[in-house]
Amino acid sequence: MTTTARPAASDVKDLSLAAEGRRRTEWAERSMPVLRLLRERFTRERPLAGRRLSACLHVTTETANLAVTLQAGGADVALCGSNPLSTQDDVAAHLVKDHGIKVFAIKGEDHATYYEHIRAALAHRPDITMDDGADLVGALHMIALNRLDDLAPPVRRWVETLSGADRKALVAGVAGSTEETTTGVIRLKAMARDGVLQFPVIAVNDSDTKHLFDNRYGTGQSTLDGILRATNLLVAGSTVVVAGYGWCGRGFALRARGAGANVIVTEIDPLKALEAQMDGYRVLPMAEAARVGDVFVTLTGNTHVIRVEHMRGMKDGAVLANSGHFNVEIDLDGLKQAAQGPTRVREFVDEWRLGGRRIFVLADGRLINLAAAEGHPASVMDMSFANQALAAEHVVQHARELTKDVHRIPRELDEGVARLKLAAMGVAIDTLTPEQQKYLASWEMGT
Repeated sequence: MTTTARPAASDVKDLSLAAEGRRRTEWAERSMPVLRLLRERFTRERPLAGRRLSACLHVTTETANLAVTLQAGGADVALCGSNPLSTQDDVAAHLVKDHGIKVFAIKGEDHATYYEHIRAALAHRPDITMDDGADLVGALHMIALNRLDDLAPPVRRWVETLSGADRKALVAGVAGSTEETTTGVIRLKAMARDGVLQFPVIAVNDSDTKHLFDNRYGTGQSTLDGILRATNLLVAGSTVVVAGYGWCGRGFALRARGAGANVIVTEIDPLKALEAQMDGYRVLPMAEAARVGDVFVTLTGNTHVIRVEHMRGMKDGAVLANSGHFNVEIDLDGLKQAAQGPTRVREFVDEWRLGGRRIFVLADGRLINLAAAEGHPASVMDMSFANQALAAEHVVQHARELTKDVHRIPRELDEGVARLKLAAMGVAIDTLTPEQQKYLASWEMGT
């Protein structure tokens, strides 16, 4: 995957880490055959030629393979991290040194640096944006609505140097965007509902080959992996409380039960709660689950799912982790006001003292699977990032006809990703016979 490239104007930790990043990225590529096939086609056809693409994604080995695929398609790519703790510094160095891709991401960066990197991605003046959590799109819309006070200071200071015409051109120049995660799609649909969405967005997360696999199997495995790497706890025999039974919650509950945990699910949706009950889990309100749980994991995309009132009722030594996109699901501000601490007891484990009990918070409440582990396995991200690449191509091809709304990837592209993945796995499936096609299309044929 190495090319001869001049290092880009970037902000990464250490370019000397590039060789290790290259080795790990090439290892991930072995498990990403669908994206590899797309890269081969993109190299031939150059569907993104002349396009500037800014992506705000977790900078991992899998994302590196996506970035190189987009570059192969002709895009001028700028990449910033979508979480301060998820960047893999060796991968960032590899993309800059070996591919000349502009990368603005450092693991552990502070709040100001994180938003300085967002600013750098916006200053790339993209035709297409690619988000994991809608940070780029959110900033562009605050600019469009002239809500500069709602921008982070590094972004606001830069925007204030632009003329009114430049600000309008920055937003108007975006042909469309893609969104990777549930949290981002929720924010974007709210924008569309309020009539403020400035350009079309492809909800990659809504593709079946994304959320049915990435959210369920990827999040399930990588969340458990992150918790185990951070704590080295024994799961078997423990009580694990899973907040949220969407696809991410389903996946993690399945993996925790498979490791021997007694799993409790908390929900606010009666249908999802009923499903969890019939899947064999105990379903309790958080106030009741708090008294019996050993490990608590939030996967809801909502704010303050675990509050101080819940923490006060927890056992001594309760462990709290989050696998939702933003670090708002655990009320850390409330904990800071009510408890003593923190004391760092392991690399990703902070101890708080609350009413004579110890509460352990993992990875500052940020995405545990990316902060303490490596994120989803490459095999499942293969489909998600194939969707991202196809979504970018779809935006280019259909920008004029796409409305300012949140759209799904066309069904035929979604199914095409699934067929390529099956073929790569050596799995064959049946096809409908002409008789079966006629039967399904007819209203006259009965018993």
